[in-house]
Amino acid sequence: MDNHQQDLFTTTVLKNWELTLKRISAVFDRNSDEELLQPIAPGKNRAVYLLGHLVAIHDGMLPLLGFGDRQHPHLDALFVTNPDNTRTPLPAMQELRNSWTSINALLTERLSQLRPEEWLEKHTAVSSEDFAREPHRNRLNIVLSRTGHVSYHYGQLALLKK
Repeated sequence: MDNHQQDLFTTTVLKNWELTLKRISAVFDRNSDEELLQPIAPGKNRAVYLLGHLVAIHDGMLPLLGFGDRQHPHLDALFVTNPDNTRTPLPAMQELRNSWTSINALLTERLSQLRPEEWLEKHTAVSSEDFAREPHRNRLNIVLSRTGHVSYHYGQLALLKK
């Protein structure tokens, strides 16, 4: 693969990541705090839960990709390991919104700095021995799977009625 193809490859992945984030961020942005506190459909998660969930998951990408420590590990108990619960106190909505924006800006910045060959390096949750057997367990795979994860929740948010 020549340098042009490598650049095209990384640009394609980054543009897809950015477009997916832009689409779901628009949903969060156009809904008020009160609207985000509503379930996306009867008996389903609230939109705020999906926002917090995505912040926590993206925060977990930092160490997974070798980009440093997590900034919001406290969100896991509320938005990853436990289901949505209307009786559980949540962080301030503006804090969640700001965290969403800042974590994605940091991830996008760091991803855009990766050289093409660095995308194919192992992520931190796989041992060197396992990576030798399964080289697809790399940074690229993490970004592709998380992009798909965002798209999945974007589809759920389509049910959110104003």
